[in-house]
Amino acid sequence: MRFLVRDRILGIGDDYWIEDDRGRKVFLVDGKAMRLRDTFELKDAEGRVVIDIHKKMLALRDTMVIERGGEPLATVRRKRLSLLRNHYRVSLADGSTELDVSGRILDREFAVEYDGELLAVISRRLLTLHDTYGVDVVRDDADPALLIAVAVCVIHLAEKEREE
Repeated sequence: MRFLVRDRILGIGDDYWIEDDRGRKVFLVDGKAMRLRDTFELKDAEGRVVIDIHKKMLALRDTMVIERGGEPLATVRRKRLSLLRNHYRVSLADGSTELDVSGRILDREFAVEYDGELLAVISRRLLTLHDTYGVDVVRDDADPALLIAVAVCVIHLAEKEREE
C-alpha cells in the first residue's frame, strides 16, 4: 500500500492531504494552530477524526502521543543513548510492543520496523514532486493510519529539534 504525502511548507495550521496510489484523497492531516501544544488530527476523506496526535506537555524529552478514539495508541520519542540523531522509538499502548524508526528523517528517507521486520518505508525517491514523499506500507496486516501518524510525529519532532 502506497500513500503520497504532500508536505505543506509555511502553512497556517499545517494542513495537508495524503493520497493513495490511485490519487484519491484518503487522509487529511489537520494541524491545529493557536494551541498551547503541537496538535494534529488525522481525518478520513469524510472528515471523521481517525487519530489524534499531540505533544506531551510534561516530558523530559520531546514526546508525541498518538490516540485513537480517546484511548492512547502509541508514544513517539527520540531514542535515548543513540549515536544517530535520527533514531526514534515508538512504544505502543500495549506496553510490550516497540517500533524502531531510523534513517534520514529530515530528508524523508527512513524506515519503520518491528523486531527487525520492515513495516513501512518513507521515501522521496522516485517521486518527481519536491514537497511530496511516499509512505509504503509493506505488511498487509499493518495499520496504515498508525504508520502515517508515526511518520508525521517523527518528522515534526526532528524539525522542532533542528529549530532549537
